[in-house]
Amino acid sequence: MKKLLFILALLIYQYTFSQQDAWIYLSDKPNSATALADPLTILSQKSIDRKALHGVAIDERDVPVETSYITQIKTATGITVMTKSKWFNALHVRGSETDINALSSLGFVLSIDFADNSLNNRVAHQEQEDKLESVLTTFNYGNAANQIEMFKGDELHLLDYTGIGMTIAVLDAGFVNVNTMGAFQRSRDVGNIISGYDFVDSTEDVYINQTSTHGTMVLSTMTGYVEDEFVGTAPDAKYYLFRTEDAPNENPVEESYWVAAAEIADSLGVDIINTSLGYNTFDNSNYDYTTDEMDGNTTFITKGANIAFEKGMLLVNSAGNSGNNSWGILTAPADASGVLTVGAVDASGIYASFSSIGSTAQPTQKPDVMTQGAASFVIDQNNAIRTANGTSFSSPIMAGGVACLWQALPNKTNAEIMQLVRESASMYNAPTFSMGYGIPDLQLALSLSTPDEEFYSLIVFPNPSIDSFSINSSFQNDVITISLFDTLGKQISTNTQNYLNNRFDISFLASGIYIADIRNGVHNSKVKIIKQ
Repeated sequence: MKKLLFILALLIYQYTFSQQDAWIYLSDKPNSATALADPLTILSQKSIDRKALHGVAIDERDVPVETSYITQIKTATGITVMTKSKWFNALHVRGSETDINALSSLGFVLSIDFADNSLNNRVAHQEQEDKLESVLTTFNYGNAANQIEMFKGDELHLLDYTGIGMTIAVLDAGFVNVNTMGAFQRSRDVGNIISGYDFVDSTEDVYINQTSTHGTMVLSTMTGYVEDEFVGTAPDAKYYLFRTEDAPNENPVEESYWVAAAEIADSLGVDIINTSLGYNTFDNSNYDYTTDEMDGNTTFITKGANIAFEKGMLLVNSAGNSGNNSWGILTAPADASGVLTVGAVDASGIYASFSSIGSTAQPTQKPDVMTQGAASFVIDQNNAIRTANGTSFSSPIMAGGVACLWQALPNKTNAEIMQLVRESASMYNAPTFSMGYGIPDLQLALSLSTPDEEFYSLIVFPNPSIDSFSINSSFQNDVITISLFDTLGKQISTNTQNYLNNRFDISFLASGIYIADIRNGVHNSKVKIIKQ
């Protein structure tokens, strides 16, 4: 009961502090001319007389805030309008940071000013690209090359889609040494590993439990980095770590821990949940499920996963490692229709015999897709690169790739991204219970999303640079405008040059990382610039 109350209190705490106050400044007052032509429609006679007496002009500030704008903001997801100001042509709203930022998509919203100033130190209008960009996107993947090249995730990295702006929650068994080992130093240095919560031991120190190192290896496949030896599939995403699995034991309470973590992940604005766990049998056999109950709607964790999907998160789950035993089929929550279930192949793309299979019990095709899970390269708790077998690793390898794809297509829903991944896979037209739709091609998935549009690419070179850089783009407009920002979002300079002879001076900058907002005709990109 105490644990339940603590979790409830934590949820309330997280919800309370996830709510932000902000001023939404509006672009115009469309009826101002009409109102000013007849001031009695907006002011009392006494007010008009007082202004006239003291020589005070009646101007647009006296015109009320446009009612239709207020109505649209009031009906926006997660937004409460607290009050309004005609003088500032602004509304004071309350909601999550994500929901408030979403208001920028409304054409009449001029700007957003958070009461928490730290939330304002970001590049404006970034569509989730306010996260610090990676130091390099031309990576030497070393041992990890095959497992990302298999689904063309490396091609997304070359386009600067490395997980920037995406947040992944890892629900797993243990994260030993993640806070100290060298393979995660790159992520820690830029604040991309946010820690989380240990639901099993009811502590905020998610690193203290030493009973399992499983989560450490899982996380390494996404954000591990050892120069010239290993690069994860989403090296620049942000990560919350939640311990929900009590590794020495198997008890249904772990399903409840998982659901509690998913609820908090939702409140924190997490985009993707990776789970390399599955449930079917327990220490007390009275709790065991049957294979018929892997039907996408029976177990507590599966029902929770489907709700998490309805909330807009994209869930990636390992199929399980029962292919060689009597159970055979996948485990919960991999049976959920709202989960992208990932099975395992070897380095050559051949089905790994241990990978759990789907069955007619599931309401949708399972598994969904396959990635390397046999002899996957991981980094263990001793900072050693080694191989490991299991769909536990094919799942996060895929989750990182999906994060990069979603970064490239931020306006797509979770369902749309999942479907693009399926449609890009090698067996989409002939799925099986062992291979699902096959091995995805995320480069193809990206092109499938915009079949009628000319593909746009942009390269900054040299980068890193000592004194200047140039732009090479597949779209050659007459001029290029670049605005430079520091990593806190403060604008440093703006410069416009002719495309055919462009060279942008950065000799005046101190060494470090900067963000360039590049406008080239109808295209707009944000790229990191490294000043040496």
